[in-house]
Amino acid sequence: MSAIGKVEPDQTIALVVMDRFSMNAFASVIEPLRLANRLIGREYYRWNTYSLDGNPVSASNGCQIAVDYSLKEFNDADITLLCSGIDVERLPLDHDLGNKLRRLNAMGRTFGAICTGAYILARYNLLNGRRCTIHWENLRSLREEFPDIDVTSDIFAIDRNCITCAGGMASLDMMLRLIAIQHGAYLAHEISEVYLYQNMRSGESAQRHDIEARTGISNAKILDAIRIMDMHIEDPLSCQQLAMTVNLSPRQLERLFRRHFNCTPGQYYLRLRLETARDLLRRTSRPVLDVALACGFASTSHFTKCYRERFLCTPTEERQSYQWANSNARNGAGATHPMRLVVK
Repeated sequence: MSAIGKVEPDQTIALVVMDRFSMNAFASVIEPLRLANRLIGREYYRWNTYSLDGNPVSASNGCQIAVDYSLKEFNDADITLLCSGIDVERLPLDHDLGNKLRRLNAMGRTFGAICTGAYILARYNLLNGRRCTIHWENLRSLREEFPDIDVTSDIFAIDRNCITCAGGMASLDMMLRLIAIQHGAYLAHEISEVYLYQNMRSGESAQRHDIEARTGISNAKILDAIRIMDMHIEDPLSCQQLAMTVNLSPRQLERLFRRHFNCTPGQYYLRLRLETARDLLRRTSRPVLDVALACGFASTSHFTKCYRERFLCTPTEERQSYQWANSNARNGAGATHPMRLVVK
């Protein structure tokens, strides 16, 4: 049986909090544990918070938490989770953190990440041969940078002693699942009811609303065409090929897109590819040419021309501007005094 399924007298959870972590995802890990203890009638779960240097850590919403310990004081836990959030791709790798996580894995301890933390695990080569997930905004960039990792769009994934979730309320779903494994579904449902959370989701649940809900369009032919476009970002299909896949003529498909989006299928497709490119420019350090090729552009010059027409800046300017804005945010430029939270 995996480490997740063992019922020990007590369970210790270590939360390693990274700069600009997601407060919602973080709280959704701790709160079900607190309530589980209350309903069990004893302190079955215990948790401690850690930062790399022991100093308070700022969340993406500007609030700070005071942690219990520095990473140097961390030795062991039944479950260790990395808690990160925005701009995770630019966090420097901590050598000590990587070594501790590898040691935990070798010991058979359960480890993992919430929200965007899977990206850090991937950089430590801890996800090779494992199934994992990450927040949907980071899915494509993680797949592009680590093509050999099995990255799913599920809300959470449990693969042997590695657990990952997409953050947000998915953290609550994942923790309820772990509690159900250790104490039975009844306790998990009790906790869910106290939180007025009526529909506990399985790990295989989708992170995002379906295309129909996102676009407000119910026409099956258009929805199929958009799905196919999204599957062929790197190798774009022609309008004729798109039309054939949804059993329409090119003229019929164009009429539908003009009616619902006031643009041609080609224009919609180009916008989708450019938005994907912008995401990769912001979330990865891949060269501009690599980003261009990943989004179906044959040359940097063509990519730059289309990008400038769409976003009024070049791909290089986009990346520099995004890095500058995030650097200012990390340094607190223009920020108000954050609320201070103490988590013990």
